[in-house]
Amino acid sequence: MKQQLRTEYQSKRKVLSEDQIEDLSLAIANNTLKLPIWDYIYYHIFLPIQRKKEVNTEYLLQVLQGKDKEVVLSKSDFDSHEMQHILLTDNTKIKINPYGIPEPISGLIVPVKSIEVVFVPLLAFDQKGHRIGYGKGFYDRFLAQCPPNTIKVGLSLFEVEEQSFEFIEPTDIPLDYCITPIKAYQF
Repeated sequence: MKQQLRTEYQSKRKVLSEDQIEDLSLAIANNTLKLPIWDYIYYHIFLPIQRKKEVNTEYLLQVLQGKDKEVVLSKSDFDSHEMQHILLTDNTKIKINPYGIPEPISGLIVPVKSIEVVFVPLLAFDQKGHRIGYGKGFYDRFLAQCPPNTIKVGLSLFEVEEQSFEFIEPTDIPLDYCITPIKAYQF
């Protein structure tokens, strides 16, 4: 079932044009402004894998920088399946890794305990805030390390799945919110 949903949502993304992704991503960034999450300092954001047609977080990044927030990016280690979290500065150099993920080359490491809001990539989500990602577990491990009061915000190009996911595992960390082009969901 989980793999079936992954395949379904990857197929839904494939048919989206670049213009559609830009429009949907801008609507998502605008919908984040409706959330009560703007009183914090450290915000973790992902940069999109273009070939996977992920939400373009450039608009959200502009919102964060306009609000003078500290922005944190991750760098993935595919051997350990862990992520390092690096502060985005004017000097940060971004390079696309072999998996197509834009990442900082190096920089000031931010401890996980300092990160207050995390914007989470996903393929699909349900009404309880459970998400389906690509299946590598990077974000599950990262979110498990975050303090319990860290706010987890999913970003989705598509609306909520009507059926609750039945394949939830103890390691799955639910979202607090999920933002789509149409709506801001709270769990």
